[in-house]
Amino acid sequence: MERTATRIGRRGERGMTMIAVMAIMVITTVALLAAAPSIYLQIQREKEEEAIRRGEEIAEAIKQYIIHHNGTKLPESIDDLLEGLPQGTKKRMILRPSAAIDPLSKDGRWRLIKADPQTIARFAKRIQDYNNGLLPSNSTQLLDRYSVVIVNSLNTESDDDLTAPEDFDDSTDNTPFIGVASQSRSRSVLTYYGVENHSKWVFTPLFRGGGAFTPSVRPGFNPGGNPSGPQGPGSPSNRR
Repeated sequence: MERTATRIGRRGERGMTMIAVMAIMVITTVALLAAAPSIYLQIQREKEEEAIRRGEEIAEAIKQYIIHHNGTKLPESIDDLLEGLPQGTKKRMILRPSAAIDPLSKDGRWRLIKADPQTIARFAKRIQDYNNGLLPSNSTQLLDRYSVVIVNSLNTESDDDLTAPEDFDDSTDNTPFIGVASQSRSRSVLTYYGVENHSKWVFTPLFRGGGAFTPSVRPGFNPGGNPSGPQGPGSPSNRR
């Protein structure tokens, strides 16, 4: 009888242990599911921060390329920037190989933005709106020849023209370009000049004014319990 009671007791203990293990597994699973969105957003934010850093580096490389050619020539591929610029018997590197890769695009290739009003005027309008109606000047007069037509376009086109659906030019090579953008069309975690869409982030040396822009976090993003709302200089404008 004692042996039988002992066996029953042990079975009961095993059953309770199994129930406790299952309860812990359920709690752990629920906790992981609850944390998953926050982890995803944090990873996405880090990718976007890296994309902005690389895009800003390309914008600076484009400026250096234009200055070297006295404003008369634009690069036609990312390779033109990677090759560097002649400096005596050597070449001065103006772009790191890692910056040539877009971390947001599936194939890692940047979309090349042509220097024409139809392509870049919309981004210039977003900068103007973000900057309280003022469009920043260029950091060098050698860029003015590429921006004057765009500025004139802003002054002549209606708001309806500038807010109409955009054509998505997916050129990634062999075209003169004044900036780059991602091929990703996803909504972003960060904002760039108030813009919350990867494909509409244009990294260009035009309209830089005081220099590079620090991205902010769009309202409502709250990874890891950090205060929600915009971070960095200024508040993001409405989604565009």
